[in-house]
Amino acid sequence: MTRGRASDPSPRQLRLLIVLSEELHFGRAAQRLFISQPVFSRQIRALEETLGLTLVKRSTRRVELTAAGEVLLPHARAVVDAADELRQAAESAGRVGALSGRLILGAYVTALPVIRTIVEHARERHPGLEVELSDIGFVDQAQALLEGRADAVLCFGPVPPGIQAMEVAPEPRLVCLPDTHPLAARDRVTLADLAGLPVIGLADRLPQAWRDYWAADPRPDGSTVRYTDHGATTMEGIVSAVGLGQGIAFVAGAAGELFPRPGIRYLEVVDLPPSSALLTWAASRRDEPGLAAIRGVVREVCATAAVARLGSRWWDTPDQSAPRR
Repeated sequence: MTRGRASDPSPRQLRLLIVLSEELHFGRAAQRLFISQPVFSRQIRALEETLGLTLVKRSTRRVELTAAGEVLLPHARAVVDAADELRQAAESAGRVGALSGRLILGAYVTALPVIRTIVEHARERHPGLEVELSDIGFVDQAQALLEGRADAVLCFGPVPPGIQAMEVAPEPRLVCLPDTHPLAARDRVTLADLAGLPVIGLADRLPQAWRDYWAADPRPDGSTVRYTDHGATTMEGIVSAVGLGQGIAFVAGAAGELFPRPGIRYLEVVDLPPSSALLTWAASRRDEPGLAAIRGVVREVCATAAVARLGSRWWDTPDQSAPRR
């Protein structure tokens, strides 16, 4: 072989030489490293050209290292071992700087598929971060964040002042009504169809903006809504009251699957704008590492979801019209 100026071989090429010295057969060596024999042979030739030396004697019967190959073999092992140690040290350094601690993620329905996906992804992405799920009723979601009983909450908006939010997934708003009502025979209704029907009242400690939003109050024609005096605090309480014929309720689309009950029906409201499932946190804690990590996880999960514009923005309250990155 014509001698050229020696240059630096790659650890990968040296690893191939080591395996070949152990197998003394190109086919078996290639199979051991899960590459094709032609690719293996080309890499060995490239190594020889890089070093300007013939390292392997090839014949139809056998393969063996040349004298130069034998001399270089222990040095090749040393380089490969050093590369392995470097990689292991880098992995250890990464673990030292990895995120750790505990993050409490609240939701009023922890069984939602999107919640399970986010938690599984967070545990895989940040194994040192303990993600704990906590059932938090929709009445207490904002207060749980402001009081530090939860680090983040998956919920539906609107969110009150002091809370920041990131979109997770769009959700239609449905109407839940008794299956004995004449409208229950339809597949969809309008807000005008529902005019005059009492809406199940929610607890006073919920923000007024939240109660108005989930009652579609006022209606597009300016009319106000008539409420029952239930002061409901749970989805179970809401759907039970509807089933007893005491009123109607507007709910997120997921409720139709998560809260099926005898005596009620969920219908699409064609002129009611959709809502969004949100990841929320206290504005004062925005820059904490755990919260930054869970926002990153949500972005990654939503980027792979088969829906558009998920996890793409977050905002401060009360001005939800100005998305911020």
